[in-house]
Amino acid sequence: MSDSDEGARRVAPSGRKDARRNKETLLDAAATVFVTSGVDAPVRDIAAKAGVGLGTIYRHFPTRADLIVGVYRHQVDACADAGPALLATGSPYTALGQWINLFVDFLVTKHGLAAALQADNADFEALHAYFLDRLLPVCTELLEAAAVAGEIRPEIDAYQLMRGVGNLCIGAESDPRYDARRMAALLVAGLRRSHH
Repeated sequence: MSDSDEGARRVAPSGRKDARRNKETLLDAAATVFVTSGVDAPVRDIAAKAGVGLGTIYRHFPTRADLIVGVYRHQVDACADAGPALLATGSPYTALGQWINLFVDFLVTKHGLAAALQADNADFEALHAYFLDRLLPVCTELLEAAAVAGEIRPEIDAYQLMRGVGNLCIGAESDPRYDARRMAALLVAGLRRSHH
């Protein structure tokens, strides 16, 4: 949060807050439509789901690529924000397991978004950096808390764990017999300290 942001918020708190809430409603709607119908779904479907006019969407997101980037960032933010919220509710190990479930859901549903932003697209490079910048510290915090609580072995690297979970999610959305959440849960179970 920069100082200029704070100043702007003081000047027009309700207008800014409404605009942000509208944008979040829009991004939630777009995420749902993208997951169920793919990223090529008509923008009017997203407008209908969000309960806004097409003009509102185009004002916030002039192109489909802008909308896809917006949805991706929004989902990364939601996943990042969930970490501290889960930590506040119970044992760090339980929080870690719940967070990894959210991370799996994000990875399995975001593949369509990733494919839409081809790797040669500069936006995608920036998003990948954003993904790591936002999620690595959260995963690190959960691992450290669980290690301090004596629930998991210390020195487990967040990047390695996220990478491992990511690999377990490959192809999950196209194979109904494969449950990525279950496989990730087995991986998280393997982090537990054995008590003997």
